[in-house]
Amino acid sequence: MLDDASPTLPRLGSNLNRRDFLARSTSLGLAASLPGTLLAKGMPRGQQRPGPKADAVIQIYLGGGLSHIDTFDPKPDAPVDVRGPFRSIPTKVDDQRFSELCRNLAKVADKLTVVRSLTHTEAAHERGAHNMLTGYRPSPAIVYPSFGSVVSHELGVRNDLPPYVCIPTARQADLGTGYLSSAFGAFSVGSEPSSSGFSVKDLGSSVKLSEERVARRRRMLEELDAGFAGNADGVRATKSFYQQAWSLIDSPTAQKAFKIELEKKATRDRYGRNVIGQRLLLARRLVAAGVRFVAIPFGGWDHHENISTAMRRRMPAVDQALAALIADLDERSMLDRTMVVLSSEFGRTPRINGTRGRDHWPRAFSVVAAGGGLKRGYFHGRTDPNGSAPEEGAVSPADLAATIFTQLGIDPSRRLMSPGDRPIDIVRDGRVVRELLA
Repeated sequence: MLDDASPTLPRLGSNLNRRDFLARSTSLGLAASLPGTLLAKGMPRGQQRPGPKADAVIQIYLGGGLSHIDTFDPKPDAPVDVRGPFRSIPTKVDDQRFSELCRNLAKVADKLTVVRSLTHTEAAHERGAHNMLTGYRPSPAIVYPSFGSVVSHELGVRNDLPPYVCIPTARQADLGTGYLSSAFGAFSVGSEPSSSGFSVKDLGSSVKLSEERVARRRRMLEELDAGFAGNADGVRATKSFYQQAWSLIDSPTAQKAFKIELEKKATRDRYGRNVIGQRLLLARRLVAAGVRFVAIPFGGWDHHENISTAMRRRMPAVDQALAALIADLDERSMLDRTMVVLSSEFGRTPRINGTRGRDHWPRAFSVVAAGGGLKRGYFHGRTDPNGSAPEEGAVSPADLAATIFTQLGIDPSRRLMSPGDRPIDIVRDGRVVRELLA
């Protein structure tokens, strides 16, 4: 289920395929990796529901299957082979506890919306990921679009920035466009914002060009397009792509948004000088500048063996970074309009296995969210004493999707057109979980 997920340029004629076109376009100095999301600016928007509560979403996806019992749904009174190796600690919300691995998030729990009753039936990584990242169970007949691609399709470009950005890359197919046009794919940042000398390849120019050289390159592009006059639709689409590519490359707003080095040293330290910390800090910069949906994949949570060591090594950085993001957004008066969602494809088995790990468990797991019109300090649903199944307030991936889209002002019951002119609901069989809404 790995995929570059970079959008493709339209084929312009029967005698020139994408490879030939890109080879000829290289001389124009335009990076081929510039995303087709740029085309979204000029495309028709879907009808939006009045009064969206959220302007943007930051989605953190912990691929592999995060253990709910060892993080957000501890079972301190269960037998030792259920409760696991970690103590539970109080949070800022009365009578609600987290694992000791979530000390920083416990301190901002009064700003969180915690759903402890996610449930589905897909126990394989690829199928569970598709379910959680699209709101649809996987189908052999069609691939559904990711949340970010739907947002790109429905809401379009704002402030010369791509509507959908992935940090660092959208390698997972379930973060892709599915049956939608590749025009609505993610702009992949491409490198780690935690790395020394981080920069985004396609913004600005590493070589300062004179106005004359820029004009000459644009004339070359026009001459190339003129050779495909018989394919008017293709030429128009490509022309639109490049016009918007130039706009993005030249945009001071876009260039500044990606410059994480402008952040204060103390702020970068607050998030954590590590991969996940700097990804989340860059996400905050992007939504502040106008990006509508930022996806941050952060895998490595498939802990079938020695879960104690693995979680102690990996979870503290997420705890620090996510708590910092939520507090930072709140301090900047951005949290009410920015939804943050932390999810995984499923949870882990209630009982520790023979290799001191936990196995796949989709019947019950947790999602942590904040902002975007959700209730603060609210814990939804409850699992049984062993964390094996929801006892109340069950929420499906489709329910979660419907709730996210509704808060963005997108009608989840609206239909999009798939290949073959087949209309498909943005979300099928999902209800808005009104209990989560402020």
